Amino acid sequence: MLEDQTAAAAPTPWPTAYPEGYAVVDVETTGLARDDRIVSAAVYQLDARGEVEDHWYTLVNPERDPGPVWIHGLTTSVLSSAPLFPEIADEFAKRLEGRVLVAHNAAFDWSMIAREYARARATAPVRQRLCTIALSKELQLPLPNHKLESLAAHYGVVQQRAHHALDDARVLAEAFRPSLHLAAAADLRLPLLACQPLTEWSDRPTTPNTSAHIGHQRSYSTPGSWRPSRKRPACPYPNPGRYKEGEQLIQGMRVAFSGDTSIDRELLEDRAIEAGLHVATSISRLTSVLVTNDPDSPTTKTTKARSFGTPVIDEAAFVQLLSHVVPAPAS
Repeated sequence: MLEDQTAAAAPTPWPTAYPEGYAVVDVETTGLARDDRIVSAAVYQLDARGEVEDHWYTLVNPERDPGPVWIHGLTTSVLSSAPLFPEIADEFAKRLEGRVLVAHNAAFDWSMIAREYARARATAPVRQRLCTIALSKELQLPLPNHKLESLAAHYGVVQQRAHHALDDARVLAEAFRPSLHLAAAADLRLPLLACQPLTEWSDRPTTPNTSAHIGHQRSYSTPGSWRPSRKRPACPYPNPGRYKEGEQLIQGMRVAFSGDTSIDRELLEDRAIEAGLHVATSISRLTSVLVTNDPDSPTTKTTKARSFGTPVIDEAAFVQLLSHVVPAPAS
């Protein structure tokens, strides 16, 4: 009987490939576009098994209008005396260093953080991120949707101040822990993605910066996507087929992107379009090439590319090829 009790109390065997620590992050922002800024940030540091080690919170002066005050509650008067991002960048970095960044819709939080560090002419010490939406899907949790409140309710975590960075980070940390333990018990591969710091970017606003657009929330291309939908001009050239290794790109080729790029994604897409390429939002059998810096990531695009045999190249190779795109054959 004693042996049975001892076995029942034994801790879950922990996968050796799992990270040694996590930084659960939430940022509140002035909006969702490339010219928007962080107004508050919170970090919960967790150990390898998801136990809380420390937490931190700060307001940030965005040096512009605060955006949707009715969501985050932070007014211009509250933020005017807050530190600028460069003033908190080092402390923020200390909270992130050596850890996997965890967030709900992590692509968005990481994008905003990477852009703020780029503006500050610094680099966030983050190499990998984990999205709790992706983890919930991997675990097949019976959620009605992928909102943070649904994940919290599933685990009985009580939200106290929704859209307050510190409370959202706390809620996510408490909900992430049982998800992490479920994944460990199943020896599940965590959906970790590589984080690529920005080296070339633009703050050109996607809508006029007028009072009529303060707090304006842009539409999105797909459910769960944080990237604003963009109307691209139709490619005037027919698709010449797939890219062949060692050859050049040809006008009309269908190019898809997956994961982070060191050049701002919209800038990279614009340059591809200017060169006569067709920028696709998804992978199909007609896709000529997938551009990604993380080909082994478990994203939908990389998975489909492997199943279709779509050629895959990294960003550096694509940028080099982009300068020598072959004109479309005369019809």
